Amino acid sequence: MTLKDILAQPELDGKLLNQAQTQGFIASMASAPNLLPPEEWLAFLWGGEETAPFTNADHFEQYIDMIIAMWNEYRPALLDGTWAWPQECQLDEEDIVNEATRFFCEGFLQGWQLSRDDWETLMPEDSEDNALLGGVLLSLSMLYDTETSIATLQQQGMEGLEQFEEIFNAMPVMLCGITQKGAVLAENQ
Repeated sequence: MTLKDILAQPELDGKLLNQAQTQGFIASMASAPNLLPPEEWLAFLWGGEETAPFTNADHFEQYIDMIIAMWNEYRPALLDGTWAWPQECQLDEEDIVNEATRFFCEGFLQGWQLSRDDWETLMPEDSEDNALLGGVLLSLSMLYDTETSIATLQQQGMEGLEQFEEIFNAMPVMLCGITQKGAVLAENQ
């Protein structure tokens, strides 16, 4: 059974982050400067409720195993600079990025809220590192809400569609870089 299969179970409909949101959320947890144990963030995958919405214990166990495996795949890849967008996340000629990319960015930004204090402690406002972090978050936000981003760019006299392709293509390097920087800063703290 795949993550997609588990998420498609009727009793879980609308109760868990979708696959791309989950991938983004896990990428955010894997990029956090201080490792957060899964028990601190797993419940956020189903809205923060104490009780998981699963009615089938086997499905729940498989789901947890898949989430941990994804984290175990993402963390080393982010640290060694080999992380890449999930296959479903793509550019889109009509909508700039596809729905999976938007959901991934949404999940990442949701996850970032959990490690925000750690990031802000290690990369305080007015620091060069904070500007790097801000650039990553702004880029994710632009990919998440392309319509607002385009309108804002147009108000400033920029067309900017090619900028989205550059941001999308640079995002793996940006996420790997911020993860590596965060890990070094956390280690030296």
